[in-house]
Amino acid sequence: MKKIVTIGRRKQSIARASLTEGTGRVIVNNMDLDIFMPSVAQLKIREPLVLAGDTAKKVNISVKMNGGGVITQADAARLAIARALVEYSPKLKEIYLNYDRQLLVADIRVKESSKPNHHGQARASTQTSYR
Repeated sequence: MKKIVTIGRRKQSIARASLTEGTGRVIVNNMDLDIFMPSVAQLKIREPLVLAGDTAKKVNISVKMNGGGVITQADAARLAIARALVEYSPKLKEIYLNYDRQLLVADIRVKESSKPNHHGQARASTQTSYR
């Protein structure tokens, strides 16, 4: 079996997942998923693996993440892992779509860019005084 490489994106985060046949090991940024912190992010990344069941125990997955915050990185990794598993075993696609569409379809919402001559937030305007 050849190596399957997929990408997941969320806000500023990008995750690349590489799937090869193996024993069910999941490596995230060169560390085992079991010691990855925070635990909320660990649970998010584990979601597609739990839904895959026995299929996840037949493959090794390596994920490299960068950019953004911890939770958005976890969301990006979740997307990349789910896409890789679907490419490996197409029958999982329907399971993932019934559970949560965000496992296979990227959430494309990003921070609105700040406009010129407006201070602070994207839509905030400068204060005016009439005195």
